[in-house]
Amino acid sequence: MSDLSFSNFCNWLKFRHLVLIDTLGRTRNMHAAAEQMNLSQPAISKMLKEIESLLGFAVFERLPRSMPPTALGDYVVRYAHIALNDARGFVEQIGSLREGGHGYLKVGGIFAATAVSLPGAIVAIKQRWPLLSIEVVEQTSDHLMEMLDARTLDLAVARYTDDRQQHRYDFTALGPEPFSIVVNSRHPLCESGPTPLAELGKWPWILYPVGVPIRARMDAAFARAGIATPKNTIDTISMQTFLQVLQSGPMIAMLPDSMVGPHIDSGLLKVLDTPLRLAPQDYGILTRKGEALVGSAQEFAQILIDNAQR
Repeated sequence: MSDLSFSNFCNWLKFRHLVLIDTLGRTRNMHAAAEQMNLSQPAISKMLKEIESLLGFAVFERLPRSMPPTALGDYVVRYAHIALNDARGFVEQIGSLREGGHGYLKVGGIFAATAVSLPGAIVAIKQRWPLLSIEVVEQTSDHLMEMLDARTLDLAVARYTDDRQQHRYDFTALGPEPFSIVVNSRHPLCESGPTPLAELGKWPWILYPVGVPIRARMDAAFARAGIATPKNTIDTISMQTFLQVLQSGPMIAMLPDSMVGPHIDSGLLKVLDTPLRLAPQDYGILTRKGEALVGSAQEFAQILIDNAQR
């Protein structure tokens, strides 16, 4: 197609085209795609040629053992994946509503959100809409934003990790996420009063992995304090692992107050009195830029905001 206008695109595009592009994008193999779509390989090949003819460029390379997307094909595969996720969500919502339910709500949250903000909001909206199906995904902010892009989430409760993200997502702050330096109640540092910075490097630490945004903030906190990032570490994003390992030995961890608060109140963990500080950063509701929430997603977001203001 020499002139790919929006009207032309709408006239020829079919969902089976998107399914083929998405399936080939995942399998990178014509035979595997044909099997998954329950079609013959010649039919798949013919459909792909039709798509590429209409687009005016090759979507996939033809290599001896695989069919990776071309540079332009990457964009097409991404569009197909997003469009199918959006359609899948629509079908789920309609199916639930037809059966007398209240639809589906898919929410993502960072660890602080799943511990504090989300539970109360989930209870509140379930009281209003008992048959609303809710799926909650716990992940880091970057992963949650990727899921927003792929339209596998309605909204996320997370934080910006890069200033450039402000151009891609709308953000409504819910509150700061303070961190504390904690040890178990049997740790020798609990007996010594204020903990000098030099003492912190003598003990093993549990930290978030390198590459996770919060780890970069932690490394910066160590640098501001004038001490090296600990070398003796266990790196994980699992809160269960953090808490279990912390209880089992003389470890130090830098964790959100929302996660360790109950364990501090019960006496299992102690907060170290140390000059090392991680500045709190606001977390809040992240949505796709310029795309207003509707239905249960909008109502859920308002509950989150109302709860935060209280």
